Amino acid sequence: MDSPPPYQPRYVMLNSNNSTALKPPPQRRNVPRYHNHKQSHGSSCLRCVCCCFCFWLLLIIFLAAAVVILYTVLQPEIPCYNVDRFDVNAFNVEPDFSLYAEFVVTVQSDNPNLHIAINYGKSSSVVVMYKDSVLCTGKIPAFRQPQKNVTNISIVLKGKSEFGNGLQEALMQNKHTGQVPLLVKVRAPVSLVVQDLPLRQVTVLLNCSLVVDNLAPKKQAKILSSKYEYGVEL
Repeated sequence: MDSPPPYQPRYVMLNSNNSTALKPPPQRRNVPRYHNHKQSHGSSCLRCVCCCFCFWLLLIIFLAAAVVILYTVLQPEIPCYNVDRFDVNAFNVEPDFSLYAEFVVTVQSDNPNLHIAINYGKSSSVVVMYKDSVLCTGKIPAFRQPQKNVTNISIVLKGKSEFGNGLQEALMQNKHTGQVPLLVKVRAPVSLVVQDLPLRQVTVLLNCSLVVDNLAPKKQAKILSSKYEYGVEL
């Protein structure tokens, strides 16, 4: 019985002479290519950060240029305030031994700006103090001060305070020397107006330390010296 023919491979390699003497090349495996998703994601984030940085840098440069241009055109100057007159309408001891005081303080407001007006709001307050005791209070009338303008503001202040022995002795001593120290505290909401456009409102604080010669009723007190301190609340 004849033996079966030897097993034939499914694929053979032939040379030009149809010979199978050539050996097949070693098997090679093509490794599939994968994209590095982490690297791509990192590049996108970096581009986003760079764009944001460039945007904010350009915005800051633009705002700085606008501020410089506005400052050059408007040439803003700080307003000047001065207590010009101090009138005593009443300074009397009441039957209940309280002290009733009524002053009229005239404040001179100088707006030196050529392109900026000033709005004074309604919720202002003015306090006159002596030796940490409040003598009287009042408020600045609301108004708009135009450009390049000097305005005298008359402020009426009234109030009652306890007239103890300490306050009475200090006042008598000051009257004898002809030097009465007072503190005028002003708190005023203010907004600048540029070309009829009101800007953000701020609160101006003014402390004025005055020394007057007397507090006699129905007379004008002479201002011997004054010292001013300014502040702003945003």
